[in-house]
Amino acid sequence: MEIVGKIIQVLPPQEGVGRNGNPWKVQPYVLETIENYPRKVHFEVFGEDRIKANPCELDQLVTVSFDIESREFNGRWYTSIRAWKIQQGDTTQTAAPAVAPAAAPVAAAPAAPAAPAAPANVDPFDASADGTSDLPF
Repeated sequence: MEIVGKIIQVLPPQEGVGRNGNPWKVQPYVLETIENYPRKVHFEVFGEDRIKANPCELDQLVTVSFDIESREFNGRWYTSIRAWKIQQGDTTQTAAPAVAPAAAPVAAAPAAPAAPAAPANVDPFDASADGTSDLPF
C-alpha cells in the first residue's frame, strides 16, 4: 500500500535488544495526507539499514510504501504501519510525455438517423393528441 503526504513530526528513534540478543532500531514519523480532509498517520521504519536508506526530514513531501500488521498481546490488539520504502516527493502522478504520440487514423462513423421532430404546439403529456395512443383512457 502507498500513502502520500507531508512529514509533520520526526519522533525520537527507539532501540533495544530482542529476546534472541540481536539489537533493533525503529524510527517513527507522523505524516499528514494531502486531501480535502487531511489525516495524520503514524508510521515506523524498522531496522537500521532501512532507516539509513530512507531518510526523512520535517515538512518533506513523501510517498510511503508500507505494510499494516496487527498483533495481540495480553488480550489487547496493536496495529503498526511499517514503511519499507520512502520516496521523496509525490510520485503517484505520472508526467505527461514531452511529445504526444501520433494518433492512428480513425474511419468516420456512419451518421445516425435523425429523430423525427416533435410538433411545436403538442402537449407531451396528452397521449390522445396524435391519435396513436392505445391507452383505454
